[in-house]
Amino acid sequence: MNPVVAIVGRPNVGKSTFFNRVAGRKISITENRPGVTRDRITADCEWRGKPFTLIDTGGLEPRSEDLLWKQIALQASLAVDTADVILFFTDGREGLTSSDYEVAEMLRRSRRPVVLVVNKVDEYTPDTVSEFYALGLGEPYPVSAEHGRGVGDALDKAVEFFPKGEQSASDALKIAVVGKPNAGKSSLVNKILGSERTIVTPIAGTTRDAVDTRFSRGGKDYVIIDTAGIRRKRSVEDDVEYYSVLRAFDAVRRADVAVLVVDSMEGLTEQDVRIIGYVHEQGKPSVVVMNKWDAVEKDTHTVNAFEKKLAEDLKFMSYYKSVYISAKTGQRVDKVLSLAEEAFAHANFRVPTGALNDLLIDAVRVSEPPSYNGRRLKLYYSAQVSVCPPLFALQVNDETLLHFSYERYLENIIREAYDFSGTPIRIQARGRKEE
Repeated sequence: MNPVVAIVGRPNVGKSTFFNRVAGRKISITENRPGVTRDRITADCEWRGKPFTLIDTGGLEPRSEDLLWKQIALQASLAVDTADVILFFTDGREGLTSSDYEVAEMLRRSRRPVVLVVNKVDEYTPDTVSEFYALGLGEPYPVSAEHGRGVGDALDKAVEFFPKGEQSASDALKIAVVGKPNAGKSSLVNKILGSERTIVTPIAGTTRDAVDTRFSRGGKDYVIIDTAGIRRKRSVEDDVEYYSVLRAFDAVRRADVAVLVVDSMEGLTEQDVRIIGYVHEQGKPSVVVMNKWDAVEKDTHTVNAFEKKLAEDLKFMSYYKSVYISAKTGQRVDKVLSLAEEAFAHANFRVPTGALNDLLIDAVRVSEPPSYNGRRLKLYYSAQVSVCPPLFALQVNDETLLHFSYERYLENIIREAYDFSGTPIRIQARGRKEE
């Protein structure tokens, strides 16, 4: 694994701005108020040819008794425990505070290398940072994360502490966990990881960013992405929540597989269908996870009733895979990863061209396409041209003659012959002039 660099400090000192600048894109949400970043946010970065994993953390308020601030502090301390180097951020405009002294003492106890960063220094003079020597953490590095000044100097110092030896990043299956607020996404992520990796409270909307965590299981590497709850547009209350939802959609786009977490107590709602519909439109393989199954009153017909409702609401994607779990008790949580692996494998499957042509030509013979204005679709040739999602190109006499219902018929024929469960497939007709 790459060396890990954790950014810590009290709230609103510019940690997320620095994180986004080094990562080269806006991953962490930045807002000029404390408490916006809550979980640990990670990004794979590189400096001076050396790869590393950068972690952004929520602001530390050592004396706060608030439940959410305590959870944020827990996430920051876990980041410190896993880091090879710590970037301790302070605010050059505000100067030293009592919180800075308390955070510095916590970092000393961690026995990790610390690079002291004084942020928001737009015009440097030696006096600007001199008071920060009082923290006893060595030389302060003046930085303006907003404008990029001094960033390289701080990173140069951090790189000096990296473990020696070659580092290599492994290919990992990226799984985005999405759903409505309070469906149990973070609880599921924590149960899979076996640790309190993301903040879990009864407050809907606790997760703000898309949180990437790399881990290994059974000799395989994964990146699991916990996302903010996705509410209907008219229910989004402020800019931070709006950008949280954008991060969740971005997590789906960059993931290999999407896991939709549904609250079984509520059942599949209209908003759940919208979210999984977005996953379908993006061409991503997926797993529908019915969470809180332990709290549902059950009899011998309960699962069948739920499956019937799922089939009805998700008829636009009859290929869905479902599993009934309890993130709280761990019931069937182990199946989530195996189903995600299956769905991804199906999304990467290729049908041999000869077999595909035989299959579809036979299908056309069994059920001819309908005619329009005296013209009928003719299929000359077919081939699978890509995967993730599987795309089947059909060479026909006129692509406008391929009606949606007949395209669905051909898709069903392909699915009956080959297991593409868990993944959408695409069919694309390309016309050519008839001889």
